[in-house]
Amino acid sequence: MKVLIALFTIVLLGSCATKVPYTTKIKADFDLSEDKMKKVQFYTSETIILERSDKQQSVATTGSSGELVTSERSTSERIVIPANRPCVFEQMEEDGTVQIRFELGGGRVLRFAERQNIANGRFYLVAQWANGKGELDYGGSVYYAVRGSASAYLMVKLKNWKKNQRKDRVVKGMKVK
Repeated sequence: MKVLIALFTIVLLGSCATKVPYTTKIKADFDLSEDKMKKVQFYTSETIILERSDKQQSVATTGSSGELVTSERSTSERIVIPANRPCVFEQMEEDGTVQIRFELGGGRVLRFAERQNIANGRFYLVAQWANGKGELDYGGSVYYAVRGSASAYLMVKLKNWKKNQRKDRVVKGMKVK
């Protein structure tokens, strides 16, 4: 019985998938064309937070009393994409940058590309980084990715499937005639 449990555990562990960074090596090893990439489930390595805010301030005078009244109105929006969130491939740009979709809607894609100064081949979030924030376009609006989002890269599940087939046969032996 212990042998059967051990064999079941080995088979179960042998077929589990682990998340690994999506790299140019993986793209080459699996010969991932655009059509094949549409069938791959992607994930994020870190939480990505996008923020945008609009502040409008106006000064006006009131009617009869002549007081100055200032009014300020602001709207803010925050989009949170948690770590390990599943996402799908949308398209590849000419320079190798990939567009990844997390939700439906026009322009609601994030771009990921290799970084020139990092040789690990991972595809990191693309934005114009300055002062700890990354400016990017999402859904036709300008958003700012917070500092921690800069380290977010794409991941895929890699399944090592090993199938070992073994056939045992016990021979009876032979006697002299």
